[in-house]
Amino acid sequence: MTTRIDRRFAALKNEARAALVTFTMAGDPDYDTSLAIAKALPKAGADVIELGMPFTDPMADGPSIQASGMRALKSGQTMKKTLVLVREFRKSDAATPIVLMGYYNPIYIYGVDKFLADAKSAGVDGLIVVDLPPEEDNELCIPSLKAGLNFIRLATPTTDDKRLPAVLKNASGFVYYVSIVGVTGAAAPDTGKVTTAVRCIKRHTQLPVAVGFGVKNAAQARAIAQGADGVVVGSALVEALQQSLNMDGKGGPGTVKAVTDLVVMLADGVRSARRVAAE
Repeated sequence: MTTRIDRRFAALKNEARAALVTFTMAGDPDYDTSLAIAKALPKAGADVIELGMPFTDPMADGPSIQASGMRALKSGQTMKKTLVLVREFRKSDAATPIVLMGYYNPIYIYGVDKFLADAKSAGVDGLIVVDLPPEEDNELCIPSLKAGLNFIRLATPTTDDKRLPAVLKNASGFVYYVSIVGVTGAAAPDTGKVTTAVRCIKRHTQLPVAVGFGVKNAAQARAIAQGADGVVVGSALVEALQQSLNMDGKGGPGTVKAVTDLVVMLADGVRSARRVAAE
């Protein structure tokens, strides 16, 4: 099975550059604006799109993404509408990989088999489910792989050589390295430590390694891109969106532009990086 994610990372490897992976919350600040942002991201420079699945108890997320999820839920976003958003996106973009990121509860409530079938049909390529450890692979990971979806694993600074094989056993698509200990957006990553960690992970897997948590600007993106296969940016984009909202929390003409302007700068940073061999 070769997915859009596999093809995109293979193409970027041939270009000798890292991917820019962007995260925004589906339905934030409303469905139409969220869809417009998603459609604008590839042209702005996003290579892979992560869409958050709003949830009421996002334990791994910092204040910005928590607030983003609450705005989305308040605007009426549901799992069904998130899949509709992906389907609408696919009408004009058949190539850009889409990963749904979030927590298991909304998938469980939707029904695992129905969710996987509907996600695949809508055009989803992979899943990141942050609260399902490898010990629970039979719950969602294995069914996802059988359904033709990548299941992307998280590795952290506390994931040692003893734990890595379990984390990577059924991983596919890419490995998401969480560069800091804590919630999203909490601190800036230490580039030297990140590069060392990526090399360590690559001793255990052939999968690309993308690095996220704490990347906020082009300089940080450039530094991370020198030693990783991808740079993930989420909180900074969500904060840019939030700052564009009016006093009532509604989006306006500048909301899409606020996000895409930042993506353009981040993409320039990633593309200007000189790759350091991490193989």
